[in-house]
Amino acid sequence: MQNLDIISINIWQIVISLANLVILFLILKKFLFEPVKKIKAQRENEIETQYKKAEKARKEAADLKAGWEDKITTADQKADEIISEAVERANERNEIMLYESREKADQIIRKAKADIERDRREARETIKKEIVDVSQVISEQIIGREINMDDHRDLIDDAIDKLGETK
Repeated sequence: MQNLDIISINIWQIVISLANLVILFLILKKFLFEPVKKIKAQRENEIETQYKKAEKARKEAADLKAGWEDKITTADQKADEIISEAVERANERNEIMLYESREKADQIIRKAKADIERDRREARETIKKEIVDVSQVISEQIIGREINMDDHRDLIDDAIDKLGETK
């Protein structure tokens, strides 16, 4: 029978063990599981809040990136426009400078032609006067008398004009 005592089941001991287990479970639930659940829920909320903030920041960054890309594209377009306008203005200035230089060259040529024509007339008049003076002296010596200066000039002018027409 002794063997039976070792194997025997003591109901009170089982009930007390179960009661201890239930009390231990309730104590652990009260002091351990509830705070752990609260901490776990709090951490989940914090993580979810951080995920939402991160997603919001990512969206804001994407929006800012898109805005900056638009601004860069716009800036590139404006730079291209400014460059093309500068090239156009440079071409216009170049054309204006060419026109002005051509005008100045034409003006210089016209002035040079006028100066040449004036010098030619002055030279012709000077030559006429010298021819008149020389021919008068020669005529006086040949004829031996003095010819009226006006008559003599008229004769020489007619002769020079006839020479000029034949050339």
